[in-house]
Amino acid sequence: MFELAPEAADDWWEVEALYDLCFGPGRTALSSYRLREAVEPVADLSLVARDPEGLIAGAIRYWPVRIVAGADRAHRALLLGPVAVHPTHQGEGLGGVLIRDSLDIAARHGWPRVMLVGDAPYYARFGFDRLDGVTMPPPTNPDRVLGRALTPGAWDAITGQVTREA
Repeated sequence: MFELAPEAADDWWEVEALYDLCFGPGRTALSSYRLREAVEPVADLSLVARDPEGLIAGAIRYWPVRIVAGADRAHRALLLGPVAVHPTHQGEGLGGVLIRDSLDIAARHGWPRVMLVGDAPYYARFGFDRLDGVTMPPPTNPDRVLGRALTPGAWDAITGQVTREA
């Protein structure tokens, strides 16, 4: 059994070590990290899962972003990621629990939409679809830019460049 809780300031380095273990130290070179620089993760949605021994077995973070479509139009969104599960707990469904629970919290807190860069077959089970016309910083593969509406129609007619929250 895992205990889910919001990520605390004291968890930061343990979560970073988990991300390095799961994705490698080169993970910060990915274009999605440019959107996270100098921006705090959304505290209520960034969760850790502790195993019975108190060690972090999984973690998920969210970041505020904007989809900019022209000089006068910008739309709020959440950028999901990274989500990671320690190798000793992979295959136990923990990643799915982190994703589902955090999406439920995001919807309750009034976020209209969430996006990520990932594998469509995996994230489709959580309601994510490919976003046409929403452009991540290069060199992101457009086929991996996925979104989910947390309120009906939240992605309707949304196009533009994804930028950091100001």
